[in-house]
Amino acid sequence: MAHLRSRRRPALTLPLGLALTASLGFLPGAAQAAPADSPATTARSATADAGALAYVVNTRTDHRTLASVKKAIAEAGGTVVTSYDRIGVIVVHASNPDFGRQIRAAKGVQSAGATRTSPLVAAGTTDEGAAQVLSKAQAKSLAAHAASGAEPLEADQWDLRAIGADKAAKINPGSRDVTVGVIDTGVDDTHPDLAPNFSASQSANCVGGKADTSPGAWRPYDPAEDYHGTHVAGEIAAARNGIGVAGVAPGVKVAGIKVSDPNDGLFYPENVVCAFVFAADHGVEVTNNSYYVDPWLYNCMDDPDQKAIVDAVDRAQLYAQKKGTLNLASAGNSNDDLDSDALVDDSSPDDATPVHRTIDPHKCFDIPTQLPGVVTVSASGPTGAKAYYSSYGKGVIDIAAPGGDKYQFPDTPSKNGRILSTMPGGQYGFLQGTSMASPHAAGVAALLKSAHPKATPAQLQALLKAEADNPGCPSDPYDGDGDGVVDATCEGGKRVNGFYGFGIVDALDAVKK
Repeated sequence: MAHLRSRRRPALTLPLGLALTASLGFLPGAAQAAPADSPATTARSATADAGALAYVVNTRTDHRTLASVKKAIAEAGGTVVTSYDRIGVIVVHASNPDFGRQIRAAKGVQSAGATRTSPLVAAGTTDEGAAQVLSKAQAKSLAAHAASGAEPLEADQWDLRAIGADKAAKINPGSRDVTVGVIDTGVDDTHPDLAPNFSASQSANCVGGKADTSPGAWRPYDPAEDYHGTHVAGEIAAARNGIGVAGVAPGVKVAGIKVSDPNDGLFYPENVVCAFVFAADHGVEVTNNSYYVDPWLYNCMDDPDQKAIVDAVDRAQLYAQKKGTLNLASAGNSNDDLDSDALVDDSSPDDATPVHRTIDPHKCFDIPTQLPGVVTVSASGPTGAKAYYSSYGKGVIDIAAPGGDKYQFPDTPSKNGRILSTMPGGQYGFLQGTSMASPHAAGVAALLKSAHPKATPAQLQALLKAEADNPGCPSDPYDGDGDGVVDATCEGGKRVNGFYGFGIVDALDAVKK
């Protein structure tokens, strides 16, 4: 599972709010050529002529411009895979090593670039560390501690109690009119805790950039490896049916939109563009995004390829927002200060040989989490403290939620500080990461949408922040792993700060207010 949000020992990133709209330069105007020594140029030089690359070409949405650009794509040796005309994003395959430069010069093209640095192969997420799958004996042992009226394994779900989700379920478990789309590695809808709430009509496989809605297309390729999406789905909406665990919003529906590549497990831009558009067009009210878009951990706006990736994914997620979808994303597992002056990225590109680079996090963005309007979620542990791995940053983190922490020990039968949830094949297991925090927040967002069905994405985000409980910055120096070294510095006050944003989500308050 090396490809999930643990790829950077990280998870996701964060949103910079309205200021991001201008600074990202989501825009018009042809992108400049990449500097001769840019990471994209360096990584691609050895492989560009070895086979076809995938590209996103971004343009205006009028019919004349789209037709002109598609003609230019053909003339430059490209083949259109699919075109999202409503947002002006065209997915292209081309083996011409000069395709990017040629198409960026074409009239009507606003940005264009390769979505990977290695050739296509014929046919990242945010969990921190390997999954701990429960054996039947362990599950039976834990079930012996179940309280009356609770799910068999709920005694080990400290995370539900931490945000009042167990009590909230008795008041309002969520509406069947609300669906949370899990954009991830696929969801095993046959799991007995997920089957009652799974929405097949809102699920798809978006790998390659085109939605495949054939039965079961949304399921994991390899259940033993691609368990991430199933775990996330259970955290959100595992049913209260007397089996296994419970989700934060056990009465809502959950859909699976698979975006991980079968060859390398990576989450390429064209797949994510497809997922956001599909979710929006199929009435999904909330999406959870526990990954970063590959192959770049941070996409820098002075590189034409990376700028085009940001542009394409942003157009898709803004389209979803305009159609009424609230998007949430994990903040990352690197323990990075996303409001710092500089960060080191030595993991990108992750589809080829990584290059060492120092980036300005105010000019280079982890997406989709740092895109405008996306809710960025950091992780807390059983004690309520920031999880040792969780990235943070004043003005970047919107809210926090339980993500698990192996160094914090809950008062549960197993004493396991990670998050227990569903796994493929009817199993259950523990994971930790901001990948686990974001779905907890998505579950609370679904409860809010259930209580306020006419609320817009912006209003839901405001409600999420209003119901959150902020513990404030810690009074003592933060040493998340207990090794005697200060690991992070929290900036801000009791109302909003870099560790928790506006606070840790509160499911009980969400259904009461």
